[in-house]
Amino acid sequence: MSNTTPTLTGETPPPAPPAAEDRSVQARAARRKAKLRGGTRTVLFHGVTWALGIVMLYPGVWMLLSSFRPTNQIIGEVGLIPRETTLDNFTRAFEGIGGVSFWTFFSNSMILAVGSVVGVCLSCSVAAYAFARIEFPGRKLYFGLMIGTLLLPFHVVIIPQFIMFNELGWTDSYIPLLIGKFLAAEAFFVFLMVQFMRGVPRELDESARIDGAGHGRIYWFIMLPLMRPVLATASIFAFIWSWNDFLAPLIYLRSPDKYPLPLMLRQFSDQTSVSDYGAQMAAAVLALAPVIIFFMLFQRYIVDGVATSGLKG
Repeated sequence: MSNTTPTLTGETPPPAPPAAEDRSVQARAARRKAKLRGGTRTVLFHGVTWALGIVMLYPGVWMLLSSFRPTNQIIGEVGLIPRETTLDNFTRAFEGIGGVSFWTFFSNSMILAVGSVVGVCLSCSVAAYAFARIEFPGRKLYFGLMIGTLLLPFHVVIIPQFIMFNELGWTDSYIPLLIGKFLAAEAFFVFLMVQFMRGVPRELDESARIDGAGHGRIYWFIMLPLMRPVLATASIFAFIWSWNDFLAPLIYLRSPDKYPLPLMLRQFSDQTSVSDYGAQMAAAVLALAPVIIFFMLFQRYIVDGVATSGLKG
């Protein structure tokens, strides 16, 4: 009870001693200082974040604005605001290069990206189900070998793979670029899905088996619906990696009408003749737009797919 509360006899107790008042003033001053320090740290944190964000976004903003500059003003220009603007760059970009239109390159990239997403989601989820839910001899050994392939650089197997696909007559086609996606050769996605499945209670499998369901029905009707977050995460990464892939199409494709967008962008720059940097910037903006749209639509699934360790309510 407070010291100023009247007593039962109606007498008011004496005021608090000065020492107590001093402690109260000191506590309020300490809270103000702590609040001031917290505000300073918040301002400093947001300032550093904004500065880093500007540094990271500057190249993309410069590319976007440079797509409206005349070609002769792109090289050597580091400022953001163009002195002159033109839409001719986009006109030439849509016309394509080498007699192949922009939409042909765009369609080729879309075929590869969508095929990669479908192949990864189907094959890697089946392989992950086998590693996470089926007991078979050597399961841990095979899983360890699969994880070990993550340490193997892609450049080490380029020549053997090219020789194999060339002997099979699959070069200059999309088969070498997609067959690995449909054979669960992407160890990262298999590992991601295995970790997700290990967080799903096995009681669901046991209940399904009591009702007579086999592995096929358990996988299709129980696991796949629960795996939507991790499948969305795998789809985002597979789409972006395939869309931006330059080296593999360069190795296996020879016909310009089968080139994806990354190879098209390279053809605008030629060291032996005139380079059309304006059309290259415009084509780069057009090529980047689907990736940004795809990421913005599904970005909320990334954290859910990576961080989810069990069932979500």
